Formats: sequence, C-alpha cells, structure tokens
Amino acid sequence: MKLPSKKQWKNFFKVLNIFEKILFFLFLLLFLSSTIFLSINFYFAKTKIVPKEGGKYIEGILGTPRWINPIFSPLNDADRDLVELIYSGILKYGENNLENDLAEDLKILDEGKTYEISLKDNIFWSDGEKITSDDIIFTIKAIQNSETKSPLRPAWLDVEIERVSEKKLRFKLKESSATFIENLTLKPIPKHKWQEIPQKDFSLSILNLKPISSGPYQISKLNFDKEGKIVSILLKENEKYFGKRPYLKEIEFKFFGKKEELIESWKNGQIMGFYLPQEKYFGEIKNFYRFKSPRYFAIFFNQKNSKVLNSLNVRQALNYLVDKRKILEGIPEIVLIDSPLLPEIYGLKEPEKIYGFDPEKGKEILEKEGFKKENDERVKIIKTETGYQFKLDLKFGSKGKEVEELQKCLSKFPEIYQGEISGYFGEKTKEAVIKFQEKYKEEILKPFGLEKGTGEVKEATRKKLNELCFSEKEERIPLQISLATVNEKAFVEISEKLKEELKNQGIELKLEFYDPNTLLEIIKERKYDAILIGEALTKILDPFPFWHSSQTKDPGLNLCLYENKESDKILEEARKTLDEKERKEKLEKFQEILIENSPAIFLFRGDYFYFVSKIKGIKERTILDPSQRFLGIENWYLKEKRAWK
Repeated sequence: MKLPSKKQWKNFFKVLNIFEKILFFLFLLLFLSSTIFLSINFYFAKTKIVPKEGGKYIEGILGTPRWINPIFSPLNDADRDLVELIYSGILKYGENNLENDLAEDLKILDEGKTYEISLKDNIFWSDGEKITSDDIIFTIKAIQNSETKSPLRPAWLDVEIERVSEKKLRFKLKESSATFIENLTLKPIPKHKWQEIPQKDFSLSILNLKPISSGPYQISKLNFDKEGKIVSILLKENEKYFGKRPYLKEIEFKFFGKKEELIESWKNGQIMGFYLPQEKYFGEIKNFYRFKSPRYFAIFFNQKNSKVLNSLNVRQALNYLVDKRKILEGIPEIVLIDSPLLPEIYGLKEPEKIYGFDPEKGKEILEKEGFKKENDERVKIIKTETGYQFKLDLKFGSKGKEVEELQKCLSKFPEIYQGEISGYFGEKTKEAVIKFQEKYKEEILKPFGLEKGTGEVKEATRKKLNELCFSEKEERIPLQISLATVNEKAFVEISEKLKEELKNQGIELKLEFYDPNTLLEIIKERKYDAILIGEALTKILDPFPFWHSSQTKDPGLNLCLYENKESDKILEEARKTLDEKERKEKLEKFQEILIENSPAIFLFRGDYFYFVSKIKGIKERTILDPSQRFLGIENWYLKEKRAWK
C-alpha cells in the first residue's frame, strides 16, 4: 500500500464534499486539542514547582544596629538579626537539635569535662582569608577579657581553650557539663581584622559596622540619615559561604523607632515582613507565622524583701486568687503556663500540683494565715507582750528593780503618784499603792472582802499593774504588695487588671512602672516586692541560673531569692549528667519542689509572631530568640520554576 503522492495531497480537499470537510476539521481540532492536553498533563505530572534563585526581600525592624558583632550583639535586637545572617557559628540550632556549622565534628570527652571540635575544610571569610581555630580562640579570649565588656563573658569564665591544630581545638571545663555544648553556637570574629585593635576599644571600632562575613550574607550598603543614624542596610549573597547558597540574593533591612511606624510601612507595602513579640502584638494583623519560644512571663515574689511574701501560705493563696485568663485577655493566641520549665517545649511531665483559679481556697488560706478582712482590706494583727512583768510580792521596805518599775508604772497616774523613781518602797510608794488598789477595788479588793487598800503588792494588784503598764503590743500588717514592671502597654494592662482582681479580695497592689534601663537597675539591686517580667530558657533546659541559691545576687537571675537545699542539689546534678533520661527525671523532681513552694505566679509563654508576605519556604519551629526566625533562610524564596521530577 502506497502513501498518497505530493500532488494527491494537494488535491485532498478538492475530492471532499462540504460535509466531509467539516468532519475532517472537527477531527483535526479534536486531535490537536487532545495532543496539547495530553502534553500539558504529561508536563505537569512529570514536573514540580521548585524555588528559583533571585529576588529581593525587604524587612522592617524595630530599633537600630550598633554592633554587628557576635561579641556584643546580645545587647541589641537589630544587631542579633544581622549577626544571624552575616556570621556562622561553631554549631548552629537545627529544628530539634544542635547541628554542625563551622564544625565538622564534635567529641565530648572526660565525662563532659572536655569538648573537642574539628573544623570543616576550606571554609573562608568573605574577604578570602581562611577560617581557623585561631579565630575561635581569639574571639573567646576577647570575650573573657573584662575590658571588652561582652555580655557573653559569664558563660565563658573558667573555660580553658587549647589549640591542637589549625583545624582542631579543645575546651576544658572544671566540672562536667551537659549544657556547655550550647556555648558552642558562638559565632567567631576574624582575628586578622581585629587583632590590631585594643580589646578595651572593641565596642568603639568601625569594624562593628563593617563586618567580614562567614555566613550566607554580607553587607553591601549602609544608608544613613542626616544625623548619622542607620536607616537601612542592604545585604547581598556571600560568594565565599561554605554552606547551601540561599535563593534570595538580596535582603534589605529598614529600621524604625516606633511600632506604629513599622506597621504603617507594612500596610503601605514598603516592607514585606516584620516580627513582634507576643506581648507587644495586639491583633492589628491576622496572618502570621508563629514561632514557639522557651520564654515565659511570671510575677516573681521577692521572699526577702516583703513581710507578706515571705509566707508560703500567702504565696500559695495568691496563686489561687489570680484568674490568669482574665488578666491576660487581649494578648492574642495566649498559652497559659503552670511551670517555668515549660513541659510542652522540653518534653517533661506536667507538674502534679497545678493551682488554677480557686478564690474560695485562696481566701481560706489567707484566713488561716491570719489575714482577716476589715473594711475591704485584709489585715493580719500580731499581738506581743512587752518584755517586763511584775512577778514579786512588794511591801514597805522592799528595794530593787521591781520597785523601780512599780514607781514608773504608778507615775503614769499623776493623781496617784508623783514621787521619785528611787527603787525604794517608802511611805509615798505605799500611799500610792493604796490609792491604786482603791481606784480598782472592784478587781483588787472586793474579791477578798476588803474595802481599803493594804499598800502591799500581791497577785491581784500585780495582775492589774501588768495589764495597765505592760499591756500587749499590737502590730497590724496589711496585705499590701508593690509590683514593679516595665512601662509598656501589655505590662501596664496586665498589671492594672491584676490590681483590680486582688482589690476584690482585699489585697492592695501598688503598681510601679519603669523604663527598661531603670527596671534593670532595680532588678540588679533586688529592690522590689514582686516583679512582672520574662525569662528566656536555652535549647538545653538548665534552670540553674534562675533558681539556684547561688544566683540570688546580680548577675544571677534568681529574681525570687529562692533558696532550697534539696532544689540546689538537684540542679547541680542535672547540669552535670550527660544522661538525657536522668536529667529529665531530676528536672521533673525539681519542678514539683519549686511549684509547691510557690515562688511566683507563672503566667504565659511568650511566643514570636512573624508577619511576611510573598516569601515562601518559611517553617514554624521553636526558637530561643527572635533572630532565629532566620534559621533555614537558605530555603526561603520569592520566585518559582518547574523542574522535572
């Protein structure tokens, strides 16, 4: 069978009638449509959407950078954000555990007393210099130097560093530690750039604003206003970065002084993202990423500074009397807590003792403690007897201290005695005693059938003298507490609601609001009855800095001045053991002891809200600090393309 010739094909339509032509074109159209449909379907079935390199992300930040330097960045939110993108650490935080970053290998030796690090091959600073163990040693030595004034210094005291080679170094500790590994998230600075600068001048160096990068990004441009203040920073990809290259090639940060300006810039489309702590966000924007955080807020009781808060019963009663949900109304997506160890974050058992809102139980405890309600306030009355009491029989001729006290007592009644305080029982004293007995004859004479005074001090007379001259002293202790906190909207509102709640129970709460710097000084000196503030835990749970008795003074963080020998022992043991199961068991035991002692009212976990438009590839996770929202930034992207599966 032969195919039609070229001439026959040209005459094809001439041999078809109209009906046949219509049918032909219908079938042709159907064939072409089917082919296109099947081709498209095949393409989509065999390909997938993947991130594409390119694009510029713009983020707004509250505050202004000062030290884009890991040695000082913990002091400033804006600095921490930039450091997270510009520098790499020895280790880094992964989704669940610590992971290698500059390090290739980590060994824990000597039962947790020695940590040995080996660095990766061919890792470089953005200026082309090699990153070595010398950079890490130089950075830690600078932190340990008190002249540098690094906030990281307490974490590195008593740590000995040994250089093994260009790639390897060891950290030697005085005691075993399961928590030291978190120190190794340290981000080193380049020795070749900083070694010529006196360490006392580190904080003043221009290098703080011209960092040499070891992370995925480096600074491309800084923009200043007329007053020399940084208003924006442009980051570009670091071509020397050893890790996965980010899809986003540029990131611009714009800096704002007020939250309102930041949000307005978002609404106007000038920025594509920003973050706010939970306690500062009040629901203006509904779409956000939520990053859980081991950061919690509580009302900490200073047990050494307050007459009422040194009572366990009062502290427990307050825990029952506070309706957490009511006073925290207005803070979105709230997660209430009952323990500062955050069992839901760290995988511990929930505490057995949970107070909950139980006003009747709270009032019952206060009543038993002696705080009775009088005229809408609770007052505890403590009666004490004076030290001196008449105990001897006295008569004419008696001498000594007892007679002297008798004369002092009688002289309180001028119509009875105006004589000397001589310590001798003479005629004038006897006459005064007779007058006293006859004045109170109903209690002194009549029970014995006497009408006239005898002039001798015996049991009945002594009793009346003691009653009038040495009566009980009465101390009234009102249930008043002063509460210090920062002068910010969320904390002011929580405090005022709390004050109203406790007022209904007869408890007076005096509110004291301070700016952050003043509050920091008050914390250092522990000059408060109670304080509403937050505390941030680390990736590896270690309550030691917050609850061990050795941490009651600055720079310790034991804000309650909590002391308990059993707790101390458990905390010491827990931070030494490398056995994770054993650590958890010890911390759960500590949790029960702490909550039973009610050193605080634990309120809520403080998460972070991240508002982002257009950007994809962000994963919600637990982060220790808002700057860690950038963990995994190499997977963020703006553009997409299709690729074969």
